[in-house]
Amino acid sequence: MLPPGPTLPSLLQTLSLISNPTRFLDNCAQRYGETFTLRVLGSHSPPVVFFSQPQSIQAIFTTLSDRFEFGKVTHVFRPLTGDQSLIMQEGLRHQHQRQLLMPALHREGLHRCGKLICEIAQATRWPIGNSIDVLDQMLEISLEIILQVVFGIQPGSRSQQLKILLHQLLTRINSPLYSVQFFLPPLQQDWGAWSPWGQFVRLRQQIDRLLYAEIAERRSHPPIELGSSDILSLLMTARDSEGQPLSDTELRDQLMTLLLLGHETTASGLTWVFYWLTQKPEILARLRQELNANGSTDPMMLAQQPYLTAVCKEALRVHPIALIAQPRRVKQSVELEGYQFVAGTVLIPCIYLAHRRSATYPQPTEFRPDRFLQEKLSPYEYFPFGGGNRSCIGMALALYEMKLILATLLQQYEFEANSSLQVLRYPARRGITFVPPIPFQLRVLKQHGGSGANFSVDKALLKP
Repeated sequence: MLPPGPTLPSLLQTLSLISNPTRFLDNCAQRYGETFTLRVLGSHSPPVVFFSQPQSIQAIFTTLSDRFEFGKVTHVFRPLTGDQSLIMQEGLRHQHQRQLLMPALHREGLHRCGKLICEIAQATRWPIGNSIDVLDQMLEISLEIILQVVFGIQPGSRSQQLKILLHQLLTRINSPLYSVQFFLPPLQQDWGAWSPWGQFVRLRQQIDRLLYAEIAERRSHPPIELGSSDILSLLMTARDSEGQPLSDTELRDQLMTLLLLGHETTASGLTWVFYWLTQKPEILARLRQELNANGSTDPMMLAQQPYLTAVCKEALRVHPIALIAQPRRVKQSVELEGYQFVAGTVLIPCIYLAHRRSATYPQPTEFRPDRFLQEKLSPYEYFPFGGGNRSCIGMALALYEMKLILATLLQQYEFEANSSLQVLRYPARRGITFVPPIPFQLRVLKQHGGSGANFSVDKALLKP
């Protein structure tokens, strides 16, 4: 016996989940409770069970983790990330590869790239008195950071070519026509340059030529000699337990994985931050006050500011960029919440619903950064980047990047919403992320001079 769930035909459930996933999940949780079963993989496919209760999510992430498999669930990303990508690996291979990549994306690795992230954000030029599309601007900044901080490609001909090609690739894979092909392998047919899949293949080939050329150039000039601190250079110095470096294919696949997981997600998260700051001017004023009082331009000091961190975390709570953690397919029968799940059943820790539990978050739809100052939440109550040994390896970099970009832009600009905005209950899908459902624009009011902290604070907006 499975947890309860809608009795609609599988096709209608799938269409409901695709067309308005947050509304559908809200309705299911309200009607069936914190654990429910959907049929969204086809009428003859295994059931899909959603969980949002912290104890159950902890069991899925930890004590029961060896009962699940992942590869068959992540195959949709294979055409983009390649076979050697971290997200394609299982078992010991996944563990070893994750350990190899981790140093470049945490602690000292982050410290090395912080200054460059700030410099890229400082180079942003918003026209005073005019309006900007926030998501477009965040995507532009995020892509430049991918090129310089992750790929380590300096401004120039190769950088410009890659920027154009990557922009084309990301735009296409976020369109419904292209994204559906990743879920339906029979549509992945190269019938020439005129066919949709043929266009994707040729675009991928052009990108690969540029990436492999960059890797070959780095091989002839080792990163240590160049003094580079970008993530590609750090990965090239990494060695496994037998002293072997990553192959060119492994490097390429990890770079494309970081592009897929780090571009749209960071940009979408920042867009939500700016949306809420225009909705809650008292929060914006308090954030400016903290940054102004700190006065530091050191990236690590900026990233440690508690209210800045709380604002970014709360934005990722209210509207998480990914609605679910990586699905787990049962390979050995497991018991959870009194139910017996047989092999083949798909279990999904639902980030969206876990982040909206009133038992964990009073008034869960309200944007209240103080939640992250007053309590310490467990990784089974708050997990915007997934959890367990399959959590997003770039989560530290993504949050670090969000905080530095936000702090740097607040150093430079004052702004207001372009028009009166109402609180938006349901976001819109954009590829694998979720963003405000209407074009969200800001009107730029003022630019501050210099690169140091210079924040304007309306003290009337500050809470006592």
